[in-house]
Amino acid sequence: MIHDVEQNTEAWMTLRMGKVTASNFPKIMANYGKAFGNPAKDYAKRVAIESFTKTPVETFKNEWMERGHELEQWARSAYEMQTFNVVLPAGFSEIGYFGASADGLVDDDGLIEIKSVKYNIHFDRLQKGRFDSSYEWQMRGQLWLYDRAWCDFVSYCPEFPPDKQLYIFRVERDLELEKRLIGRLDEFLDLLDTYIEVLQSGASYSQKDINKRLDKIDKDPKK
Repeated sequence: MIHDVEQNTEAWMTLRMGKVTASNFPKIMANYGKAFGNPAKDYAKRVAIESFTKTPVETFKNEWMERGHELEQWARSAYEMQTFNVVLPAGFSEIGYFGASADGLVDDDGLIEIKSVKYNIHFDRLQKGRFDSSYEWQMRGQLWLYDRAWCDFVSYCPEFPPDKQLYIFRVERDLELEKRLIGRLDEFLDLLDTYIEVLQSGASYSQKDINKRLDKIDKDPKK
């Protein structure tokens, strides 16, 4: 289901609250086939708290993250001029416990994911001629949640010469990789349920019980 809501508004934050969102899928997919790492566990705790309190947990933002947000509209315009595509607002899409906020909808079957980055990162992407793999599972999650066929990864840096400010790499939907992602997300829900039970049970839920549940999840990852 796609909600027609402006991103970064109070209504948008309310929709995201307690959801496992695509921007965090890379943490969940790390160590695939093995136990979840600390970043995934910390994220599960955050989602559990939001689910329990119905209040968003404030997250860290640095100056480069703020800069990326401010430059997003310029990157979107540059993409439209270069590709002759029209980018429409993507709102918030959700399936069950999972959600995503793509940077835009393109045609009937495409998405756009914009990263406005520092000069050295943009330089590396131009040199290597491919997208940043650290965002792969975010984009694959968005393709699943929006039911789209492709996502254009867009790297943007205004410090470069005009013809080099924009780099575009298309990522096609892959149903086999998507199946792997969904299986791992199911495992993550088991971890999330454990932390929610901790909050619901309070002091009566012993650390020994918590460790037993986590140990079972760690030793029995779905393939």
